[in-house]
Amino acid sequence: MSTPADGRIDVAPDPSASREPVSNWNIANMLTMLRILLVPLFVALFVHDGGQDTRWRLAAAAVFFLASATDRLDGELARRRHLITDFGKIADPIADKALIGAALICLSLQHELWWWVTVVILVREIGITLMRFWVIRYGVIAASPGGKLKTVLQSLAIFLYVLPLQSVAWLEWTATVVMAAALVLTVATGADYIVRAVRLRAGR
Repeated sequence: MSTPADGRIDVAPDPSASREPVSNWNIANMLTMLRILLVPLFVALFVHDGGQDTRWRLAAAAVFFLASATDRLDGELARRRHLITDFGKIADPIADKALIGAALICLSLQHELWWWVTVVILVREIGITLMRFWVIRYGVIAASPGGKLKTVLQSLAIFLYVLPLQSVAWLEWTATVVMAAALVLTVATGADYIVRAVRLRAGR
């Protein structure tokens, strides 16, 4: 900012002010939609032949890995290329919950994961998502480092469970340990988000 001789104050133009509105048809949102479309494909591959065929389970694991990778990629692209849209803010968490929820339910239906674990994670994920919309008029609750780590651990644990290698003792043990850690973070970060939401609505 500078002050000319005539007393006027020149203010540098805000680059974001001249930025054109971002179209919903961008690469970040397309990756989010791809993740949603991969959910039914994952389920179909997982349940084929009763979920016991090695080749189909490997294919399901590959699809889950690809879908999980798009979660990180679409967020990075949206931030770096300024492609954040209202559609993306809504669709991205829906895609995440759909993928994680479908995988957990499939595993529990195959008696490979306790139902109570699936219920706890789904109640937390759906509840926190609804809570974010409940307080969105007051502000946005950003994902915490613990929340991001929780998502990574959930995805890793599910990927290990989906692999048709449950007969390998060390792999089954690893999957159990990772899922336990993810469950602890799921509950802990859920409580943290609730506290932050209450403070946000209270104007603190």
